[in-house]
Amino acid sequence: MTQAPEIPEATRRRHDREIVALAVPAFGALVAEPLFVMADSAIVGHLGTAQLAGLGVASALLTTAVSVFVFLAYATTAAVARRVGAGDRPGAIRQGMDGIWLALLLGSAVIAVVLPLAPGIVDLFGASTTAAPYATTYLRISSLGIPAMLMVLAATGVLRGLQDTRTPLYVAVGGFIANAVLNLTLVYGVGLGIAGSAWGTVIAQCAMAAVYLAVVVRGARRHGASLRPDAAGIRASAQAGVPLLVRTLSLRAILMIATAVAARLGDADIAAHQIILSLWSLLAFALDAIAIAGQAIIGRYLGAADTEGARAACRRMVQWGIATGVVLGLLVVAARPLFLPLFTGDPVVKDAALPALLIVALSQPICGIVFVLDGVLMGAGDGPYLAGAMLVTLAVFVPAALLVPVFGGGLTALWAAMTLMMTVRMATLWWRSRSGRWLVTGATR
Repeated sequence: MTQAPEIPEATRRRHDREIVALAVPAFGALVAEPLFVMADSAIVGHLGTAQLAGLGVASALLTTAVSVFVFLAYATTAAVARRVGAGDRPGAIRQGMDGIWLALLLGSAVIAVVLPLAPGIVDLFGASTTAAPYATTYLRISSLGIPAMLMVLAATGVLRGLQDTRTPLYVAVGGFIANAVLNLTLVYGVGLGIAGSAWGTVIAQCAMAAVYLAVVVRGARRHGASLRPDAAGIRASAQAGVPLLVRTLSLRAILMIATAVAARLGDADIAAHQIILSLWSLLAFALDAIAIAGQAIIGRYLGAADTEGARAACRRMVQWGIATGVVLGLLVVAARPLFLPLFTGDPVVKDAALPALLIVALSQPICGIVFVLDGVLMGAGDGPYLAGAMLVTLAVFVPAALLVPVFGGGLTALWAAMTLMMTVRMATLWWRSRSGRWLVTGATR
């Protein structure tokens, strides 16, 4: 964000309306997603401890596998939004279909790997002998829904690019309700046990994918866009997604390293770390909603060759990110006496978590800037820079995290290292936003 005059009040209000209109439904859809796993856990938990443990292993594997391909949503959002800004709605939908076809191909490849290798994958992740059969059953059946899950990601990106975050909210809520009903019916009504939970999730995901496809197909027919697979378009979607895949894998590596370090600190510290990480992830949903709005808005402005509009929107969204981060930080401080007892009654775990929670609270304004600028640069299609910046961040975080057990400081020091990681991300993203090199206009980047 280069130096610019103050945004006029009317422009600020217009940006605020756009941000709210896109971010609020996006937040609802983001929150609905983890409810799938929570519903499955609540239902399967009554079958027995071994079944719940098996679900825990399998669902963690599935969540990781799907989250790796989140670039299907991000890259598609940016590409479609550019076409919309350029006034080429048929081209926007065609671009979105390329992403959906890519999702189907990737999902099919994942099935081909998971089905035969499921027992070995479960063993690799340390499932006990009693939990492993249940984990294998759930993983094999649920893997059949991975193509649908990835198509949902890509189709969500299409609608976000079309400046529609309401439909994904409705589909996510409907999918959650259907998943809960199907799980209850198949697990207990039909008596399929954990296999019923897996089939319920597969059916719900397929239904969500079908709804999305119906919406996209209707739009394609209205605007005369082709629905056939296009090799060049699919290849372009994959190429745009590779840098975002590198970014995502680097971020996942950071979170895994942090958990591994916490585990070396002792049982109380790893327990406290999991509590804090769950809160950190919840806070991220609120900030990610603004980032999603940024992807859609920035892509549209750049597609319309309106660089000043893109700059102004970026500045306003950064202000939103900082303000949201301050509010979230204050909420963490105020709610910590109520939050910790929800997860543990162990005073040792509470003592370990409390100072780390304060660090999380203080870091929220930084997180707000990071999430917003991440979304802005994604909307600009600046994937290669994001990949490089995240690799730099990983290189800084790894030694800082690994030194925590050596020099002491416990969980507080580990979360200080996490805050260092977010500060490095902020610095790299802020520098890029000020450089203006992300302001590449046109229907395609």
